[in-house]
Amino acid sequence: MKIVTPKQMNEIDRLTISSIGIPGMVLMENAALAVVREASKLIGGLGRKKILVVAGKGNNGGDAFAAARHMYNCGASVSVYLVADSRGITGDAAANMNILRNMGVEIIELVQPSVPDALKHHLSVSSLVVDGIFGTGLKGEVAGLPRAVIELVNESRKPVISIDIPSGICGNSGRVLGTCITAAKTVTFGLPKLGLLLHPGCEHAGELVVADISIPTGVIEGLHIKTNITDMGLASSMLPQRRSDGNKGDFGRVLIISGSQGMTGAGYLAGEAALRTGAGLVYLGVPAALSSIYDVMLAEAVTIPLEDMGTGVLSPGCTGKLEELMERMSAVAIGPGLSGGAGVSAVVRHTARFARKPLIIDADAINAIASDMSILEALNTKAVLTPHPGEMSRLCGISIEEVQSDRIETARQFALKWGVTVVLKGARTVTALPGGEIYINTTGNAGMATGGSGDVLTGVIASLSGQGVPLEDAAVLGTYLHGLAGDRAARVKGQHGLIAGDLVRHLPGALKQLVKSKLDDYL
Repeated sequence: MKIVTPKQMNEIDRLTISSIGIPGMVLMENAALAVVREASKLIGGLGRKKILVVAGKGNNGGDAFAAARHMYNCGASVSVYLVADSRGITGDAAANMNILRNMGVEIIELVQPSVPDALKHHLSVSSLVVDGIFGTGLKGEVAGLPRAVIELVNESRKPVISIDIPSGICGNSGRVLGTCITAAKTVTFGLPKLGLLLHPGCEHAGELVVADISIPTGVIEGLHIKTNITDMGLASSMLPQRRSDGNKGDFGRVLIISGSQGMTGAGYLAGEAALRTGAGLVYLGVPAALSSIYDVMLAEAVTIPLEDMGTGVLSPGCTGKLEELMERMSAVAIGPGLSGGAGVSAVVRHTARFARKPLIIDADAINAIASDMSILEALNTKAVLTPHPGEMSRLCGISIEEVQSDRIETARQFALKWGVTVVLKGARTVTALPGGEIYINTTGNAGMATGGSGDVLTGVIASLSGQGVPLEDAAVLGTYLHGLAGDRAARVKGQHGLIAGDLVRHLPGALKQLVKSKLDDYL
């Protein structure tokens, strides 16, 4: 599913009205009906329920007026408050406001600096609050009376259904503009807005419902929107086929170049993750001094001792053997637990130059690139980089705060500049493709913020690529699968005690869930 900025959604609305000929009043009516349906689900019917509707002066308020009308017709006792001067309301919003008034429903205008006792009373006795104060076009900080109303609603702890976006959330970034509504459910229209998917906005949206309000698909397709949600349907569609007559050679040979003194766990986690994701054969290219450790840790992988001059850290002398190895592989990953230094950088550079199979670059290999960006210029194959925000800041030469303030554009611009796929890890992991497409992941949880989680992701992506999934798809699917395994693990273990090994153990179940989803879609 596509994700839009408020500006893109405004253009979609404009084209729907002006080019297709669907009146704005029809779109508003469809939006209101969607809100009413979801409100009824939220509180178990509307009849005889007391509902508080809080509206603003824009089209968001118009949706709220129309929703109030339908709720009133369903037998609800509806109290409507307008956080604005009604004389400033125009167009379809004004039409719906006047219809409501003509039906005998009082609209109380809030114009005084303080919140009136009547609003406090209606809030205290209501079963539900409908939030239609601000829409996605809000720019400045929420202050004055609107801020007081929002804070009062939040303090009441009454369930809130927000129209299009919780009031006070920036539709572009998800940033809280001073204060915001914390909703139990948000009904957004046509397509989800960026601010509903990004933190902290997604934390305030509650259950997100994307409602069809009759916007033609052709209008959306005509804008060539490049930002997408990775959901179960998309992920399951990317799964590799598992032939019933296949053998281990048919399901990919994956090489993971990893390891240094004290960091043997990284390669182990990546290797086991690759196996648990379905790779037929996994090879661990590791420092010779440490190879016996891997022999014991991961019996199902093939351990390849590489030249390390007895230090437990790979040295440039291993590059010839690596060239031979990479020729026989379906996919190559480099970086987990490699350590740093000039020798490791030389190995990373050589791998970038001589790899002809899909290449996944992580951890210390990313740090080597950050110290010498010309390594990326040496690439002769498609590559995925999987940085966390700190590594991304080093790659881009900007602060972590700058990376986090605009994760999407940071990843997109780097991918475009260097012609690689970037998986920018973190809450709502962003995958940026070389052509400018963005995928925002919807799985995962805070329990996955633990050492080794990134190594598991590297193994998952490498495994999928080795099984024949196109590398860009492997990055998108692998990120979703990794997060899904984390969600399944958290349901069993809780988030606080989650470790990277739990993700590996839950990968088979996550894959099984995706396979079932794909089968259900087919049937």
